Amino acid sequence: MELEGRVMAYNFLPYDEQQLYLLPASIVEWVRDDSLARFVGETMDLLDRGGQLTGFYEGYRRDGWGHPAYHPRMLVKVLVYGYCIGVTSLRKLAAACENDIALRYLTANQQPDFRTISDFRKDHLSALNELFVEVLGLCIEAGLVKLGRVALDGRKIAGNASLDQNRDEEWLQKEIAKLLAEAERVDAEEDGTYGREERGDELPQGLRTHDERMKRIFSNLV
Repeated sequence: MELEGRVMAYNFLPYDEQQLYLLPASIVEWVRDDSLARFVGETMDLLDRGGQLTGFYEGYRRDGWGHPAYHPRMLVKVLVYGYCIGVTSLRKLAAACENDIALRYLTANQQPDFRTISDFRKDHLSALNELFVEVLGLCIEAGLVKLGRVALDGRKIAGNASLDQNRDEEWLQKEIAKLLAEAERVDAEEDGTYGREERGDELPQGLRTHDERMKRIFSNLV
């Protein structure tokens, strides 16, 4: 298209999926300071420094040998955040570690697969139960009535060992037990549907690499 001898071009913002950054991007800048991801991440960091996540370190070698494992604190953050936003499917949670900005922030851009997350959850059910009681109790004491999609009923835990406090803790235990049981049910159901090693959102065989896709698509265009 020409106008008075000039070639006209579309005026679009630059767009290149392969664009490299001149300087590395900071993951911290990806999420707002008032986001649930920041709250979960900072709370887990504080609890870890206070020793409340010790139970999640059990079973790991302390001699530096073997293949390095994902950090327990990171996996705890993934599970806590996932349950807070209502995601009990560990396959969906693993996919979100690739596609969701909040989880990319919480994992520091690491991408644990769903089987790793599932095995971690199964190996630390007791510690997870205790952690959730503590986290939700802290939220209630701070005046939060919701943690993501987890409704806390506006309850207040008393500052002493009163009957009301015991009732609140019993309520928390029941709610958490239901949450973890639902996660286990979904995990088993998806294992039966997709198999133990498939996530369920993979492309079909023959379309999983760039070369395969280009070959298949090109053959359908000509």
